Amino acid sequence: MATHESHKKRSGLMDWLTTVDHKKIGILYLLAGGFFFLIGGLEAVLMRIQLMEPDSKIFTGELYNQLLTMHGTTMIFLAAMPIIFGFMNAIVPLQLGARDVAFPYVNAVGFWLFFFGGVLLNLSWFLGGAPEAGWTAYAPLSTVAEDTGVDFYVLGLQIAGAGTLAGGINFLVTIINMRAPGMTFMRMPLFTWASFVTSGLILFAFPALTVGFFLLMFERVFDANFFNPDMGGNILIWEHIFWIFGHPEVYILILPAFGIISEVISTFSNKRLFGYSAMVFATVLIGFLGFMVWVHHMFTVGLGPVANSIFAVATMAIAIPTGVKIFNWIFTMWGGQIRFSTAMLFAVGFVPTFVMGGVTGVMLSVPAADYQYHDSYFVVAHFHYVIVGGLILGLFSGLYYWYPRMFNRVLNETLGKWNFWLFFIGFHLTFFPQHWLGLMGMPRRVYTYMSGQDLDGANFVSTIGAILMGAGTIVLLINIIISASSKYATTKDPWDGRTLEWAMPVPTPEYNFAQTPLVRGLDALYVEKTAGNGDMTPAEPVGEIHMPNGSILPFILSLGMFISGFGFIYSNWYVAGAGLGLVLITMFLRSIIDDHGYHIHKEEVEADIKGGRA
Repeated sequence: MATHESHKKRSGLMDWLTTVDHKKIGILYLLAGGFFFLIGGLEAVLMRIQLMEPDSKIFTGELYNQLLTMHGTTMIFLAAMPIIFGFMNAIVPLQLGARDVAFPYVNAVGFWLFFFGGVLLNLSWFLGGAPEAGWTAYAPLSTVAEDTGVDFYVLGLQIAGAGTLAGGINFLVTIINMRAPGMTFMRMPLFTWASFVTSGLILFAFPALTVGFFLLMFERVFDANFFNPDMGGNILIWEHIFWIFGHPEVYILILPAFGIISEVISTFSNKRLFGYSAMVFATVLIGFLGFMVWVHHMFTVGLGPVANSIFAVATMAIAIPTGVKIFNWIFTMWGGQIRFSTAMLFAVGFVPTFVMGGVTGVMLSVPAADYQYHDSYFVVAHFHYVIVGGLILGLFSGLYYWYPRMFNRVLNETLGKWNFWLFFIGFHLTFFPQHWLGLMGMPRRVYTYMSGQDLDGANFVSTIGAILMGAGTIVLLINIIISASSKYATTKDPWDGRTLEWAMPVPTPEYNFAQTPLVRGLDALYVEKTAGNGDMTPAEPVGEIHMPNGSILPFILSLGMFISGFGFIYSNWYVAGAGLGLVLITMFLRSIIDDHGYHIHKEEVEADIKGGRA
């Protein structure tokens, strides 16, 4: 397409390195997050192989601790979060009827910071050893470790976290300011609502983690004593800082999955979501209460019965809005014309699985009982029922549902169902026995156990389940490769969707909507379908469209942070200064470059509409 002369059309690798298009950045997030998901999954399978039999000596001691730390850190920060941001980037502006996110340049900075932070952390495997202080990096384990592993942890996550914070702010502004005419807050799709609340949680939770990482970095690099009791510090400061971030983080992860499940169940039940208003208020309430429960991770540290009781009640209270969601999903399916696509299978499998995770969460919310469950495999089982049985099943559902919108292809449904059953059965085989292991006294974070303790059988079954989950993931990869064939090209609305993202042609134009749509109700596209309209009613005449130019500066800025990270890790202040200098130069260049983007002329837009490309 010909465009204004200020726009230089790029192709190939350079196009992806310089893009500020939210749809392409969404794909980059999905690919990078998927890559880290495979790494984290491999680390999990290696741990389960070590625990398959008693007294095993395959991955022991230090190496097992490194696998444990990197598995948790990678899955939470480098796999789950970016895949969520991938869906948010690809879908939220389309659901809003927007041209792009509010700050396209900042959006690109956010992705590249996350990517380089993740690469920096994983390079620790090859540069002296990965961190081994656990994914929570509790002091004093993280402060007394003399190798560089924890330094890679702190700097890598600090850089990646800055990208996440930038992304959260971006989506808050986008959702508040860039909704199409008629798209009131109470007409927004549930996924957009979940993304909105998630972005608010990121805004308030991630600064706490950022402060904690600064304190830990100063403790390790400059010999500060924030967490050293011998010098007047307090190791509990780290636990408070980490979990003030860490428990909202659980909802940062699970709320977008709730949004995905709401979209998928509504679409494949061919019904409006039951109790839409209640679902919205439940989402907001979960986000609010998420900041009031962090101490339930610390019931055994000695804060006393008053503090424990207050946080126990808050923890139990958060089950109420969650229960509202569960019942509303069931009532949405009740009486609906259900189509069991792969996306719907994952959504239906999500509901009882997440309920099981919630039930054990309520058990853990009782301080007296938590003294028995604490640091046992019961906690491992609960956590994974929420994060894997909840979040990951939700992300798989979203992948099969929105894959046509993102990649202009559909995934093979037969392979998709194999993916579901292998992963779903493998998941329950892996983590359900771990409840019993915990109740029988098996501690978490240990690399071996003795025979004759009745732990052998459940650990063996758990490892077989993990291998099945890996097999299911391999089937998904095969499906993705096969889908590249033109045989699997998609139509613009393959699922008979209800929301705005299904109103555009395939492939989606760079400017999304040729004319901003007029939203006339909840499930905006379904409203137009029932009115007999083939397309959305436009809210504006055809006109010139302004778009932002791509830029290599976000990549260079993030590269500068990556370089400075090495300088801080190895106390080489020349390298650290060079990296920070590159960051400052990039920011200066951004401030002086007169970049007003480019324009797509009215005639070109009209030609796209006439040719069915918009």
